[in-house]
Amino acid sequence: MANLLSARYTALLGKPAKLNLRISALDIRRINYSSKKPSSGDYLQQSLVPTMHYQKSLPRLPIPNLEDTMRRFLAAKRPLLSDHQFRTTEKIAQDFLNGVGRELHKELVAKDKINKHTSYISGPWLDIYLKNRKSLLHFNIFVLLRPDPKTEYNQQLLRATNLLCSTLRYMKTLRAGLLEPNVLHFQPYGAQMVDAYPLDMSQYHRVFNTTRIPGQGRDELFTNEKGRHVLVMRNGNMYVFDVVDRDGNLLKPTEIQAHLNYILTDLTPAPAFPIGILTSENRDVWAELRDKLVNCGNTDNLRLVDSAACCLCLDDASIKKGDDMLHSLLLANGCNRWLDKSFSLHVSKSGEAGSCMEHSWGDGMTMTDILGKIYKDSTEQPQVHPGSVAAAVDSASAVHQLQFNLDSVLKNGIKKAKNNFDLHVSQLSIDFMIFGKGGKETMKKNNLSPDSMAQLAFQMGFLRMRGQTVPTSEPFSMARFKHGRLEIIPSATTYTKQCSNAFVLRPPGRPRTRQGLYCHLYGLRDLALSKDQELHSLYTDCDLDGFTLPTSTVATSVLAVFAPDVPDGFGVHYFLQDNAINCSFASYQADSHKDFSRCVNKSLEDIFTVLEEKTLS
Repeated sequence: MANLLSARYTALLGKPAKLNLRISALDIRRINYSSKKPSSGDYLQQSLVPTMHYQKSLPRLPIPNLEDTMRRFLAAKRPLLSDHQFRTTEKIAQDFLNGVGRELHKELVAKDKINKHTSYISGPWLDIYLKNRKSLLHFNIFVLLRPDPKTEYNQQLLRATNLLCSTLRYMKTLRAGLLEPNVLHFQPYGAQMVDAYPLDMSQYHRVFNTTRIPGQGRDELFTNEKGRHVLVMRNGNMYVFDVVDRDGNLLKPTEIQAHLNYILTDLTPAPAFPIGILTSENRDVWAELRDKLVNCGNTDNLRLVDSAACCLCLDDASIKKGDDMLHSLLLANGCNRWLDKSFSLHVSKSGEAGSCMEHSWGDGMTMTDILGKIYKDSTEQPQVHPGSVAAAVDSASAVHQLQFNLDSVLKNGIKKAKNNFDLHVSQLSIDFMIFGKGGKETMKKNNLSPDSMAQLAFQMGFLRMRGQTVPTSEPFSMARFKHGRLEIIPSATTYTKQCSNAFVLRPPGRPRTRQGLYCHLYGLRDLALSKDQELHSLYTDCDLDGFTLPTSTVATSVLAVFAPDVPDGFGVHYFLQDNAINCSFASYQADSHKDFSRCVNKSLEDIFTVLEEKTLS
């Protein structure tokens, strides 16, 4: 497990696609070489190119032709259906193309033309999350941060202080416009002044002071950048203290250290009814209970929670190495978390650190970029050290513990939420796999796409385990477009099915992958729902509500885990190294995650055996 945590992992998304928009050579030089080292302890960097410099120049996300979308839809369904089933699906797709789909497409295009400030998918994609009534445990992204390379810094108070200080420095750098704009480089820095493209950064304004507030039927994203405090949770108790003064200056690191030490040494017992567990409930249930909290006189406390810059969860338990590590650090017992916050930092008593991201406001690439910079700053430029002495400040006056008024309905709601949480955690199993017999280097030498081979291994693994080819997805970022979110690649195709069958049932073959189509289908469905139209039967067969094998990968320094989309599926996260492949598999079925892990490992062994021109066993 130690090697696993020190390895580089990814959280979401994938394949870049070149655009027609290019940055000038002058801008490339600025981005590469003109960012100064921070001259102030309040900033991570001081870019000469403003953070949002390229935002107005980003191209808009085009709407595909409806014929192309239907063709890709049928191609995605072909490997999953029998001949008879596919003929039925063809008729349904043709009916959609010639009827209501055509009208919806025209209306979507017209609507897009009068909303040039944004993307046609931005609103519908947001609603995918905000209208879903399931617990956030099904959607939030959970990540583990690597330990600090300097072992003496992996002590709870030091690590929590440094991570929080770096988070606040990042926040101030972002809001001052001094954070370097994100740019996609297809060539190594300095190699040439072409093939570099700016990325959309509109999601970043929701990173701080943001909370997803539950509502009946649809949640709301609330942001209040005037909030100058942070929320700290320990033992189910909730505390707030200011970290920014009225002039915008950050609290001194040693003062933050003093306040966190005050919280860590506070002897207040755990509350009998911790309200944090309510954020793990069904969203409609939580919305009703939150209204009760307001009616019971907790409005001011909720406002402090919602407007906090971020949430820091200090866990009293030491993390034991092993299979329960993620449960222990990322979820704990559910009482010391506020899952509605845009993102939270978790630090255990033994110094392990992780994070939780609420998914509606942004995508995994955004959060892992932020966490990567926070981790780097906290380890390379720590603000407090093993010999640092906490400031002599009156933490008892500065730190405010929140006290909530609860009636019998709320107490019963908290009991039920805890039972539901315990049931969810007991059903969710996670397995890790490190395939050490080869990685990207071997695949590239054989002129094969490493990502395609990983996708093939997952499909081979499921076929080997259950004898089926199932809906498989891989998200990739649309951040090269203004307000782009994600597109979904249906990576199970007739070619990967043939190749999987060849490996598992017959001598091996060769694979190929396809492009995505789901943004268009989401946009058309959202438009139909907004008109109170009955959904066409096409949408009963679209997999829009979940895939059996949702997969994701993005190079970063964190290990990500996410829940399966469907009860009998797996949440698959993977990272391709030069000479190894690392994966996490999450499942709601007892022991099936271990079986799937073994089957994927065997599939990778078969692939590399063929690449070595050896005979399969």
